[in-house]
Amino acid sequence: MENSVKVFLCEDDESLGPLLADYLTEKGYETDLFKDGEAGLKGFEEHPRFWDICVLDVMMPKKDGFELAKDIRSLNPETPIIFLTAKTLSEDVQEGFSLGADDYLKKPFNTSELTMRIDAVLRRVQGKKPDDVAFYRIGDYVFDTQHQSLQYKDEEPVSLTTKETELLALFCANANTTVDRSFALKTIWGEDTYFNARSMDVYITKLRKHLAQDPGIEIQNKHGKGHRLITPGVNSEPDESNTKVI
Repeated sequence: MENSVKVFLCEDDESLGPLLADYLTEKGYETDLFKDGEAGLKGFEEHPRFWDICVLDVMMPKKDGFELAKDIRSLNPETPIIFLTAKTLSEDVQEGFSLGADDYLKKPFNTSELTMRIDAVLRRVQGKKPDDVAFYRIGDYVFDTQHQSLQYKDEEPVSLTTKETELLALFCANANTTVDRSFALKTIWGEDTYFNARSMDVYITKLRKHLAQDPGIEIQNKHGKGHRLITPGVNSEPDESNTKVI
C-alpha cells in the first residue's frame, strides 16, 4: 500500500489487540497498538499529528475510550475516530457520536469489516475541498467559479446556480478520483440527509447536461461510494494566472 495509512489502535484485550494489529499490518496499514487508555494518551501526546485515524476500544482500564477520545480531540480535533465496543445501548452509541466519532463498530466483528470502515472514514475526511481557483479548464470547457458560469469553446457561457457551482468545484478539486457521497453532502449542504441526497442527485443530473457537449467528460456514479468527474484535461498551458487545468 503506497503512503500506508497510519492507525492508532488502543485495545486492552490481550488477544484481540495483537490480532487486530497483526491483521492491519498484514493488510498494509502502519499500526501502533496501545494496551490501555493512559498508554494511548501518552503515545498520542508525543505525536498528535502522526496518525491518520484512531481506533479506540470503549471499555478499557485506567481511561476508557470516551475519555481518551476527548483528550485526542483536544490535541488534534481533525483526527478521525472509530470506536470498538461490546456496548449495544443506544445511549452509548449516541455518546460516542456526540464526542465526534466517525464510526462505531460493535463487537464481535469481522476483521475485514474494520478495514472497510477505516477506508470509508478516510474517504470521507480526506476528500479535497475546493481551493480558491477562479477558473477550471475541464476538457473543452472553461468553468468560472466566481461568476458561476460554464463556457464550451466559443459559445455563450451558461449560468450556473450556487449549488451547481459549489458541487462542480468540489468535483474539479478531486478530478478523476471518487468523491465520497457523504463528504460531498456535508461539504455542500452541511449535513447528510435524505432530502439533501435527493437534491444532490438533481444537481448532478443538471451538471451532466451542462457538460454533455464534450464526450471526454463524464460524472460517474460509483455504487456505494460516491461520484467521480472523469476528464482528460488539456495539454496547453492555462492563459489565466488563477486557472487550473484538470
